[in-house]
Amino acid sequence: MTIAASARIHPSSIVEDGATIGENVTIGPFCLIGSKVTIGNNTRIMSHVVIEGRTTIGEGGHVFPQAVLGCAPQNVHYKGEDTELVIGRNCVIREGVTMHPGMPAHGGKTTVGDNGLFLAYSHVAHDCHVGDNVILSNNVMLAGHVTIGDRVIMGGGAAIQQFSQVGHHAFIGGLSAVTADVIPYGMVNGGPAYLGGLNVVGMKRSGMDRAAIHEVRNAFKAIFETAPTIKDGVEQIKSAGISNPAIADIVAFIESDRKCGLTSPARSHKN
Repeated sequence: MTIAASARIHPSSIVEDGATIGENVTIGPFCLIGSKVTIGNNTRIMSHVVIEGRTTIGEGGHVFPQAVLGCAPQNVHYKGEDTELVIGRNCVIREGVTMHPGMPAHGGKTTVGDNGLFLAYSHVAHDCHVGDNVILSNNVMLAGHVTIGDRVIMGGGAAIQQFSQVGHHAFIGGLSAVTADVIPYGMVNGGPAYLGGLNVVGMKRSGMDRAAIHEVRNAFKAIFETAPTIKDGVEQIKSAGISNPAIADIVAFIESDRKCGLTSPARSHKN
């Protein structure tokens, strides 16, 4: 066990032999920190937190009461293998959040990027990969093997189906049931979710100017509204030449391999 001299641990908490506790870490009352856990510098763990398994929390994190991190995946095939949960820097993990390590058959690792905000009772299942600056609102549920791009925002109660991919800067409306992949900058709502348009607010926050946003809107219209099929729309965009990085990202996402389909506008049957 390695505990930095500047760390403060409440006497009612249990830190098992083998754990690594960084500089200026505070651990509140009635916590359990497992033997394979690493907690980065300047992280605050509040009361009644359980961190188990081979779990790493980056520096500057803040974990609120009743969060449970790194316990066994909710998967009938898990047999106690030594898999991993890695959480990045400066993440805020609110009350009752659960995050699970990966399964050995799929790489054995769940990853969460930097600067994430995980509101109360949100869930990150085994083998998920969550990008940087992501917000999961209350009760958001990520099923196993979900990939979330950078700067995605998800409204309360949204659920994401296994193996789905959500592109960067997408916005998922509250209570949405996402059963297929969501393009970068996409904005989806409903159950099952449909593609309602583009996350223009996210585009502006990313520094995109008005002209660039207008180009992305035109590309969206060509792909999802005017072309006979999504494939035809993509080919039309490519033949005209792509200079806008956001459009390039959307086209690359659509053309990438995927296990799920693509979330499309309501009443659209294109493929």
